[in-house]
Amino acid sequence: MRQFQFNYENNEKLINSIKKIKQWCMASVTSEILFQIYTEQLNYDKVRGICNIIRTEMPEAKYIGCSTNGNIVMGELAESPITIICTVFEYASTKVSVLQYHLEESNVDEVTDSIKKHVKENPWVKSVILNITIRGMSMTRFCENLSSLPKDVAVFGGGAFSENMQESQAFCFSSEGDLSDHSVVIALVGGDEYHVETIYITGWKPLGKEFHVTKTDGFILYEIDDKPAYEIYRKYLNIKNDKNFFLNTLEFPFFYEHNGINILRAPTASNPDGSLVMTADMDENVKARLAYGDPWTILDSVKKDSVKLSKFAPEVIMVFSCAARRAFWGADEISGESLPFQSLAPTSGFYTSGEFLRTGKDVNQHNVTLVVAAQREGEIDADSIHEVDVIENEMSGKVSMINRLATFIQAATEELEEANQRLLVAARTDGLTGLLNRAKIQSIITDETKEIEEDNSLKASLIMMDIDDFKSVNDKYGHKEGDFVLKGLSDMIQETVKESNPDASSGRWGGEEFMVLLPGFDEERSAELAEKLRIKFNEIEFPEAGRQTMSLGVTEIIPNETSDSATMRVDKALYKAKAAGKNRVVRL
Repeated sequence: MRQFQFNYENNEKLINSIKKIKQWCMASVTSEILFQIYTEQLNYDKVRGICNIIRTEMPEAKYIGCSTNGNIVMGELAESPITIICTVFEYASTKVSVLQYHLEESNVDEVTDSIKKHVKENPWVKSVILNITIRGMSMTRFCENLSSLPKDVAVFGGGAFSENMQESQAFCFSSEGDLSDHSVVIALVGGDEYHVETIYITGWKPLGKEFHVTKTDGFILYEIDDKPAYEIYRKYLNIKNDKNFFLNTLEFPFFYEHNGINILRAPTASNPDGSLVMTADMDENVKARLAYGDPWTILDSVKKDSVKLSKFAPEVIMVFSCAARRAFWGADEISGESLPFQSLAPTSGFYTSGEFLRTGKDVNQHNVTLVVAAQREGEIDADSIHEVDVIENEMSGKVSMINRLATFIQAATEELEEANQRLLVAARTDGLTGLLNRAKIQSIITDETKEIEEDNSLKASLIMMDIDDFKSVNDKYGHKEGDFVLKGLSDMIQETVKESNPDASSGRWGGEEFMVLLPGFDEERSAELAEKLRIKFNEIEFPEAGRQTMSLGVTEIIPNETSDSATMRVDKALYKAKAAGKNRVVRL
């Protein structure tokens, strides 16, 4: 596999470059030739002229291309708005097929069915390379449909864009069709000696509090935490709902889990009602956070993954990087995350409106992500494994400031969340025993009685217990020993009850009284557990107080009764146990 990369300057120089490629091909063994043409300019006539030259000079070659937000040549942001990459495959078994389809939401199933049919009819296919127009469309169904391709077929590519990120127009084209602003262009590549390996890199980290996605409809995100989704950007980032919304939110996508991986999703627009237009569907009831770019994490990921790819010994590398990453780094530093791959093999690609990659069986659309596809023909040659050259540069300016502010915010958020968690625990638990406090256990009992009221087939019981003559323990040995006895009983309750019924709830009812709710237990089983608790408590030898006893009441919750009625009855059963001589279990 041999690759030629160059910037387009004019037609004359293009023809000369193609003639040199032809000369190289004539002196070598070749099987397929694939051109990739990327343009920042939405200049239809110029692109058609380039395509005509390729068809004239090398009619046997195939080509694909699209408009972009910038191009990558030899691992760096290209100076020219149009770049051309020519990949020459050298093994006879390697094959390339190009497809182009008109694409809109109404014919997604038809298009993906046709793609899958082509792959099925051509079992040599190992890569499905996508150039696709995605603005204004949800790509979820497209991705889901392609996820049923054979599991050994890689899927990767990028969404067409334009030099102006606020421009909605973009196009794709190929040797199988003309320039189209509603199109997907596909290069199928494969063969016995063709190999591919893919990775993706984010480096964007979750920032601040976690949000709950509460209302969505396809790729429209309506509500987060039951409020208009736009409010997140207004409240936390002071981003206005105006014509610059897309540009201002690009660097702060949502971070959440999808198909078993962490994924980023950026909004493309905000509607007057505060809903957000996303480039792919978001599920309801997922947890999400805003994310920010961390330069050190990005470069560390690039270094680790490029070292991993070096063992694959790639001959060419394709990268599809989100336009938001280019905006984040700026033109002077963006090449820092793609140049390391150039030290392994010729690296080219473009800046996208969305990135596509198959991970496991699932095809996912990414945002703010760097997708890397390494390709090789033949077996690994030890001599072709190169050392990775990662540029170690100091962060400065905007990137450094954002990183430090984000680190501060994240640390402050974590401290606040820890404090809130401690407050939550304190609000529901008893400080001495660690069991639920009376208010919380009473609330849980109330919820359980309501569930039984709705479904009379459900069962639940209560156990109430009280340490016998506990006042004498405090009077004789002091409150410190009394607390020790209470803690010993609560630890035993926690361990024994959870062992018998993992769904049980145990709480301190007050003083030396304790309450246990046993969902699913009838009175018989609850009485057996109560007897077990009575015996185990009496077996504890306290340092000064020695062995103690307790009395227990047991009752089963009756359908359609209130929680007050049930707790009053179990309290009455406990009273009867006390009156009957203590150290016993009474059922009522």
